[in-house]
Amino acid sequence: MNHVIVEGLPAVGKSEILALLERFYPHSVRVLPELVKEVVECRKLDLFRDRAALTAAIAEALPERRARIREIVDRGFLCIEESHLGVHLAYSQVLNDPGFVEAYAAVRQALPVPDAYVRLEVPIDGSLERQAARGTPAFEVDGTALESMLAELDRWHTRQSSLLHRIDADRPADRVVRDLVEWLGIPYGLPRGALQDSFDIVLLLGRPASGKSEFIDYMEHLHPQERVERFRIAPFDVVDDFPILWERFLDDDIWEDLGRGRLHSVRCNGNYAVADDGLWPFLIDKINHRVAPRLSVPDALARRTLIVEFSRGGPRGYADALARLSPAILERAAILYVSVSFDESWRRNVARYDEKAKDGILTHSVPREEMERTYGTDDWGTLTGAPHGTIEIGGVSIPYATMDNEPESIDPAVLGERYEAALGPLHAGWRRVRS
Repeated sequence: MNHVIVEGLPAVGKSEILALLERFYPHSVRVLPELVKEVVECRKLDLFRDRAALTAAIAEALPERRARIREIVDRGFLCIEESHLGVHLAYSQVLNDPGFVEAYAAVRQALPVPDAYVRLEVPIDGSLERQAARGTPAFEVDGTALESMLAELDRWHTRQSSLLHRIDADRPADRVVRDLVEWLGIPYGLPRGALQDSFDIVLLLGRPASGKSEFIDYMEHLHPQERVERFRIAPFDVVDDFPILWERFLDDDIWEDLGRGRLHSVRCNGNYAVADDGLWPFLIDKINHRVAPRLSVPDALARRTLIVEFSRGGPRGYADALARLSPAILERAAILYVSVSFDESWRRNVARYDEKAKDGILTHSVPREEMERTYGTDDWGTLTGAPHGTIEIGGVSIPYATMDNEPESIDPAVLGERYEAALGPLHAGWRRVRS
């Protein structure tokens, strides 16, 4: 997205939030204030009484606003505008201002259509309370007018077939800002263009304790610029099937306490082992369901990377798991397989186990019986062969890299060299497949 408009009821916090974005994301964002408010303050007009003069002044201001939008976008920034003329039209209809209603058909052609709209939503009572706290009576709107305006605005969006994303703004400010930043996909400390060549989806595979979680931890602690320039990983989210599996184990504990019996697992040496192999395809389907909403948003991964982490074993473990992933994932994925021997996997599995924190992401342990049955062998070598290449899954060519992660190291310099040696050729293959 290059041009987004943020709307919402009066005093919802639009100006304050957008000022924060511009201040903290100077490499990515430029903000244009609300055009109507800017005109009112510049011309010293009364918002409610000087309606005819306001309509004329808005029409005069449109060429400059259009030029400012074009300049921002051409320079590679995300242009975020506060409010838009569709909102002013809705108010004009409620305030019985036929002058702007008649002029709207002409003035709307003077501005570009944005890529999306974002509505910061609060109840009308919340807007009234915030208006009173703001202390700007010249811009206050009563509840009856707000209710009618929202109805008109919703009809306007329907007519326009707008892409309208709603964010609940009746929450602590940090959560509202976080959700807006996440949806916009703006990176901290990086120009937007730096992320255009980053991985979309990385499937992070390997035996338990092979080093997958350590890879994620390493990437989380890098400066964003180094991470994207050196490893081609943008600001990222992680979908890991282990917490889903662990939740099934805990569910079984509850069923057992209720006298109903365990459904999917057995207790094993103070931990758990999978008793129902139907869990493995279930976990892949859960991954598909969790990823689907992210991929349904246009350009959701244009400036973000999604890391999907899981382990499989047995003669068809990875073949079956990859074949069950949705085509939407496979078509955008590259695979990094973190390779260690079974003996090394078991050694690290034992070393990281902490009885007091066994459900931690870096401290969970797989029992020996489960390790031997499920992960004693896997089919990764059968699927691949060379350290780098592509594999065909469901008619989709997926680039892969196999990274030897032995001997174990906690030295960031050693790990960085290993990751870079694997991810460099992987990214080159990913680009070739997607071109």
